[in-house]
Amino acid sequence: MTIEVRTIADSSNSAGGRITTMSWVYPRFIHAEVLTHRAFSRNSSSGRAIPVSKMLKAVWNNPAMPVHWGANQAGMQARVELTGWRKAACQFIWRASGKLMCGSSWLMSEIGLHKQVANRVTETWQHISVVVTSTEWDNFFALRCHPDAQPEIQALAKQVEAVRHVSLPHPLGDGEWHLPYVSSIGRQRMAKKSAVEVSAARCCRVSYLNHGGSKSSLAEDHALYAKLVKAVPPHMSPVEHQAQAAPGGQYANLTGWRSHRYTLEHTPNA
Repeated sequence: MTIEVRTIADSSNSAGGRITTMSWVYPRFIHAEVLTHRAFSRNSSSGRAIPVSKMLKAVWNNPAMPVHWGANQAGMQARVELTGWRKAACQFIWRASGKLMCGSSWLMSEIGLHKQVANRVTETWQHISVVVTSTEWDNFFALRCHPDAQPEIQALAKQVEAVRHVSLPHPLGDGEWHLPYVSSIGRQRMAKKSAVEVSAARCCRVSYLNHGGSKSSLAEDHALYAKLVKAVPPHMSPVEHQAQAAPGGQYANLTGWRSHRYTLEHTPNA
């Protein structure tokens, strides 16, 4: 089982308002709990886009697993963990069930079923990669670092809190851009509009990489951005992560930062 947290971009405005973009990897079975935090802007890896063969390899070799094998009791929390053969048996059955579903997914794929369906049967054992941007973190930490939270999201939240604590935000002047997945060198080489588009495309993919594993070109990034914002209806979640420093303002779910989405939706011909 894998839980990974790293900072992608961390910025502060002239009033000290901070915006942080992170990359998270965690068990897909806690994804619904992450989605309840509306202060977050998110993009996540999709089983509709990842090839079945790649998903099966990940599930077979590194299945998402519980971090706490709680004994059955009344209520939502399992305070006491199974031990001995009971814990070992449950761990074996969990892994075996994942491998069985890998076989089902592979067989349906071989028959000709599209990955958007064939990948669904292994979701319980999948990890998910998510890009998260926010200016508000206290509520997430208060709820998810709490002993009553499910152990897997506790583990995620504690890593997020620790990583954010040691991260040093980069100061930006008013109107300057927070741009995940665009390096300082990239900012110098690209026009501002181009850098914003590249950042949005990479946030959409949740990586510098295409789903096949190759690094995207700038042309591919610009083409994906155009496809997102010009779609009918447009796909706007990837343009929530790029934000201009705007101290004192509240712009949708961001405080002190105006997202590119906000600008596109509120400024004609932006």
